[in-house]
Amino acid sequence: MERKTCTNSLAVKTSHVLPPDTNSHGTLFGGVLMAHVDDVAAIAAERHARKPVVTASTDSVDFLEPVKEGDSICVEAFVTWTHHTSMEVFVKAVTENLLTGERKVCTTAFLTFVAVDDDGRPVPVEEIYPETEQEKVLHDGAPIRAEQRRERRRHSKELAKNFGTAYPWINRT
Repeated sequence: MERKTCTNSLAVKTSHVLPPDTNSHGTLFGGVLMAHVDDVAAIAAERHARKPVVTASTDSVDFLEPVKEGDSICVEAFVTWTHHTSMEVFVKAVTENLLTGERKVCTTAFLTFVAVDDDGRPVPVEEIYPETEQEKVLHDGAPIRAEQRRERRRHSKELAKNFGTAYPWINRT
């Protein structure tokens, strides 16, 4: 398999923030922004793998600045690291006041995707190699983030096992 650059997978989406996408404060619903993040990240992962992908995890999505009605939101994503069948994707969202031109990074996140075949089984992906200093910083930190994800997943499985499917607040005598 050959290696690909990070920029090979770059995906960008810009949207106008309209009233149906905002809450009672006139700011973009967090869930709407998360949908944009997942959508653009999936495009970047699929662009890298050239295979269907599934979201395996989303690290913390940090809402750094409000996104106001009438602003634009630009979501950028690219693959920062690969490991056998999985890809780490970095996402940055920038809000822009279209009347003043003021731009702010409003959200950052890391998502992990797995490339799959027609039966939904994981398949190998090509390695990624960073070119810029920013890409190298993200790439070099990826193994630590991957280990943190494995630990978080282990903890999530433990919670699922302990809590199960029953509703503990319902008296089942």
